[in-house]
Amino acid sequence: MKCIIIFVIMVSLSFCSDRKTRNQRSPTGNTSTEKENKVPEKRKSIRKEAVARYRERTENPLNEWYFGVDLFETKNTFHYLIKLQYEEIRGIDTLRLPDFGQPPSPVLKKGPEKYSCIIGFLDNNDSFRVYKKVYVRNNTLKITALRHYAVSTREIIKN
Repeated sequence: MKCIIIFVIMVSLSFCSDRKTRNQRSPTGNTSTEKENKVPEKRKSIRKEAVARYRERTENPLNEWYFGVDLFETKNTFHYLIKLQYEEIRGIDTLRLPDFGQPPSPVLKKGPEKYSCIIGFLDNNDSFRVYKKVYVRNNTLKITALRHYAVSTREIIKN
């Protein structure tokens, strides 16, 4: 009877320590703690200047006007404020980037139309991911979501 109780206790302890190790495994199978891979939700300091900027002068012969997009940090690490401009038309929007376990890297690139800009970010492999498009249609400034992103985690158990 004592042997059975000792056996049950040993198996329970073994299972608990194995489970703890499995919970700390990253998708690559390496063990790590959550704190090492976690990016803080709030920024310690917010930059006042734009973190990314795109500018293109319009063809207005009388004025020095621009089509432009600026990204600014907010108090939340993965949220940005987008300031838009087409000549004297201005607007704002928000950008929420997915948390890949590394600090966000927003990027602005020239779009396919005359006055257009693609807002995106670099993923874990430094590949550009398109997110939103800012453009002008019929002298109206517009912004459209091109793709939506979500991040999920799952536990992979290898026996």
